[in-house]
Amino acid sequence: MNGSGDKVVTKPDSGSTARARKKQGPYLKVKFGSAVVPIYRTIANERTRFTLSFYRYGRRERKSFNSLDEAKKEALFVAQRVQSGMQHVTDLKPHERDSYKAAEALLEKLGISLYSAVEDYVSARTLAGTQSLTVMATEYAKMCGSVVRRITCTELLPVFLASKAQDGLSVKYLQNLQWSLRKFTQKFPGPILEVTGPDVDAWIRSLYTAVSSRKSMLRIIKTFFAFAKEQNYLPADRRSVLEQIKLYAVKSTGDTAIFTPEQMEKVLHNAPPSLVPIFAIAAFAGIRMAEIDRLDWSAIDLDRRIIELRAGQTKTASRRVIPISDNLYAWLAPLPRVGKVVLNSTQHVDMSRLSRALGIGWPQNVLRHSFITYRIAIVQSADQVALEAGNSATVIFKHYRELTTPDVAEKWFSILPKEGQWENTFSYSAAKRVGAINGVAFKLPRV
Repeated sequence: MNGSGDKVVTKPDSGSTARARKKQGPYLKVKFGSAVVPIYRTIANERTRFTLSFYRYGRRERKSFNSLDEAKKEALFVAQRVQSGMQHVTDLKPHERDSYKAAEALLEKLGISLYSAVEDYVSARTLAGTQSLTVMATEYAKMCGSVVRRITCTELLPVFLASKAQDGLSVKYLQNLQWSLRKFTQKFPGPILEVTGPDVDAWIRSLYTAVSSRKSMLRIIKTFFAFAKEQNYLPADRRSVLEQIKLYAVKSTGDTAIFTPEQMEKVLHNAPPSLVPIFAIAAFAGIRMAEIDRLDWSAIDLDRRIIELRAGQTKTASRRVIPISDNLYAWLAPLPRVGKVVLNSTQHVDMSRLSRALGIGWPQNVLRHSFITYRIAIVQSADQVALEAGNSATVIFKHYRELTTPDVAEKWFSILPKEGQWENTFSYSAAKRVGAINGVAFKLPRV
């Protein structure tokens, strides 16, 4: 269309220019209220034209201008008339105009323009397919209505770890949380709301073949998701996807692994002074390794012959007093007793390495199992041992009763330091998997 209003005819063989112009959207849009008038820019024969496109009496009309300012001025005029609802400038038929005004009235309560509402609807409808938008929105509100904040797993991890550190949990446990959850957040860095149970289950199974390892990882991730729910990052009134995954069942062998007195004596007589208190307290007082991690020497009273565990230090969150046997006293008395019993997490690993290097092995919880087994053989009371070990009498009776004899139990509680005990040395290189016990070299295989 030229300046006098005549149409400009573009020949079909104008090729790529015509095709490119068809693909382009409006150069800009002029809005007045909810009325929108697009302006298109075309370039032909080195001339730039600006064309308005709108409807009049149900027919599409175009007006072209050489100046963008003139085109914008005319577009604003047309938009104002469309917005005012004047029939002679609107493209709507009477019944369409009624629908338009009714839609505007509904949207006015929400402060949303008709164009924005339609744009939102088209986007939602495209995503929803044939599903009802109302049903989907209702379900979403049910699931996420109580979620007041959105967060990714990566963003939540430092918040979670800081909270657990403030709770006074053991260094070893915090390190385990950090190691496990870093692996988890590397795999699932996105919004925690989008993590699915089947994906987590498949990932854990791909990492570990041992059921006990899978169970440990799942437990930690469940704790992470429970924290997210407490912080309103997950719906409070619904089970999270992790809560829906059952803990993997570990098949029991039916046997409780324990050390013989001879094996325990061999381990202790080769242990360096740094490992002696951990070995001895676990073997002759039956305290859990996690509880020993939280134990201060101030809780060990050699004068009164007791170890006192506060409620915050025990697994069962109840205070416990454990008697110190004569042989345990002999192992602890020569040692410096200041600060923490466990100085660093590598000591636990070194205990396993020492025992394996001596050809004895290191079954899970072997020292605690051994203590309970030999203690009940001597005192003949499941209730008493349950109080000392922080366990139930039912478990003690079921798993530890009559596994040994009083004579063997007496040997266990008669193990004493050897001559030259405190000169023992132990070293190990994790990179080379080689070490030395009292100067004698050893090498451990991969496990």
